[in-house]
Amino acid sequence: MRRKKINFYSGIGGQAVLEGIMMKNKEQYAVAVRKPNGEIEVEVDVYHGVMHGSKVKNIPFLRGVFNFIDSLALGTKTLNFSASFYEEEEVKETKADQVFDRLFRGNAEKILMGATTVFAVVLAIAIFIVLPYFLADYLREYIRNDSLMAIIEGVIRILIFLIYVISISAMKDIKRVYQYHGAEHKCINCIEKGRPLTVRNVMRSSRLHKRCGTSFLFFVMFVSIILFFFIRVENPVWRIVIRILLIPVVAGISYEIIRLAGRTNNIVMRILSAPGMWLQRLTTKEPDKDMVEVAMKAVEAVFDWKEYLYDTFGYEVDDTWLVDEEPQEDSEEISVETEESISVREDGKEPAETAAEQEDNTEV
Repeated sequence: MRRKKINFYSGIGGQAVLEGIMMKNKEQYAVAVRKPNGEIEVEVDVYHGVMHGSKVKNIPFLRGVFNFIDSLALGTKTLNFSASFYEEEEVKETKADQVFDRLFRGNAEKILMGATTVFAVVLAIAIFIVLPYFLADYLREYIRNDSLMAIIEGVIRILIFLIYVISISAMKDIKRVYQYHGAEHKCINCIEKGRPLTVRNVMRSSRLHKRCGTSFLFFVMFVSIILFFFIRVENPVWRIVIRILLIPVVAGISYEIIRLAGRTNNIVMRILSAPGMWLQRLTTKEPDKDMVEVAMKAVEAVFDWKEYLYDTFGYEVDDTWLVDEEPQEDSEEISVETEESISVREDGKEPAETAAEQEDNTEV
């Protein structure tokens, strides 16, 4: 008799930063960075985000827009924090910096961080939304079918994204970020597969995860093709304006899809998730043990994984399980499924649903 496959959800998510990992659980987040001297620095803080406390953030399709904004803002903040450990020399404050700081009443750094985020969003819109439209428009003289033009524009958008990902992956620093990205996924997969969080268990876990931001970006492109296919206007200027105005709608729909993908394991969601999982082979790399140790520090700072394993899988972790030793026999290991699934508890009952009890941090 085949074991029943269940998709478990821990509620934690995060991202890779420079020589480190950020992990977020509900409103608490932690950034763990491997400093140049080899030590691991961990900062724990709380991030409320936009529309904090508002019920609007719980409304389907709208919540995806706010979560996307929060991810950008928190991601920029934690990336700057990690980069601060690798500045080659201390930059002296200039008179212009002092004037700028007084002008914004000590909030110069926050203003600059916000401006950087806005610039990044505008640049992304220009490259992945506007540019594909203009490139496809060159073919309008030869192709009169609007439906075919919408598909061609979508294909060009995907190709630009693939070229971008492959190009930056050749950079040494980006490759290390991709390795930390893999370590982040491995930690989450380790926990959600019911394994104690040890270096050995994390290393043998998958570096691919359905709730990854890479998969989210694929869904954004896929949904945009469908929306732009059905929503059409004749005026060329309005075509561009409509595409920009639909970005929140595309983000909201894509968020709901990836949120559902992280909670279900049916054939439909596996098919929809397959292209995004394939793309993750480009944006994640196998980490080394030092990177995994950093990722584990970030997880443990904001998430009680022992309690999660007890509540979800029904067993209490003994400290002897945390010793990273090679097992003598496979039968002596914890009886859990490996990469694809896990069985129900021995008493025949399914583990408690934790998805409804925890705030979603979809992007991992």
